[in-house]
Amino acid sequence: MMTLPMPTSHPAPRLRHFVPVLAGLALLTLPLIGCDQKPAAQAPAPSAAAPANPNDKVVAKVNGVDIRESDLAIAEDDLGQEIQQIPPDQRREQVLAYLSDIILVAKAPDSAKMADTTEFKQRIELTRNKLIMGLQLQAVGKAALTDEAMKEVYNTAVKSMGDEEEVRARHILVATQEEATEIVRQLREDKADFAALAKEKSKDPGAADGGDLGFFGKDQMVPEFSEVAFKMFEGQISNPVKSQFGWHVIKLEEKRKKAVPEFDKVKDQIQTYLSRKAQTEYVAKLRETGKVERLDKPAEAPAAKK
Repeated sequence: MMTLPMPTSHPAPRLRHFVPVLAGLALLTLPLIGCDQKPAAQAPAPSAAAPANPNDKVVAKVNGVDIRESDLAIAEDDLGQEIQQIPPDQRREQVLAYLSDIILVAKAPDSAKMADTTEFKQRIELTRNKLIMGLQLQAVGKAALTDEAMKEVYNTAVKSMGDEEEVRARHILVATQEEATEIVRQLREDKADFAALAKEKSKDPGAADGGDLGFFGKDQMVPEFSEVAFKMFEGQISNPVKSQFGWHVIKLEEKRKKAVPEFDKVKDQIQTYLSRKAQTEYVAKLRETGKVERLDKPAEAPAAKK
């Protein structure tokens, strides 16, 4: 489906050309908590449970409980992306207030009994396992990010892109065939300026840029549009072309082989791909060798031998 407006600048190869290629290399989404993010940090038990690090400065005390710099870092991680939108000085104050409230409530006299409840113990065990899982999957993902592995993924993706062609075109979009036919006449006979006519007559939101669609691949436009555009020669003006959006008049500006993005431009995507792939394979292997028993439903009958 055609997206309007299309980019109107002519940047270096857009990374979105590279993403589907990685997807084609069996990029899997790991259906687990913590696989592609930092392990969820639950409300930290500030410093008291761990040996003091002389380089880990105590920044506050709440009813005698130390809050250290490391506690602030863990709490900030726990608060997630929203806290990152706050300026650093204000963020620090909010994180400190967050930790202080946790300690005040947790250490309140009537809160002590909570630690003895079955629910609390179950939640502690779940949280512990989630943290271990998150850290382990981080380690697995990190170990997969070797230079050799990243270069191999890049080279495979680039090779699969092949010799795909892309074109840069302008278009004028109008409601009727009559309007489009008159525009073609003005362009061919009166030698009207295409960009000027686009600004004047096109109903495409990109008309302000003279109808420039930038470079695009054949699959990025509706078939009726691409079928015509990719058969044209540079400088050619098309006959009216009908699509679900209306009637188009196309001018082909340039043809080229689809540019390959530089490695550094897609390095982050490759790292994400390799990390998730390694995590997925790691968990899949554990599922194969692990024993999961369902006691809440009847066991499945063994498959009949043929």
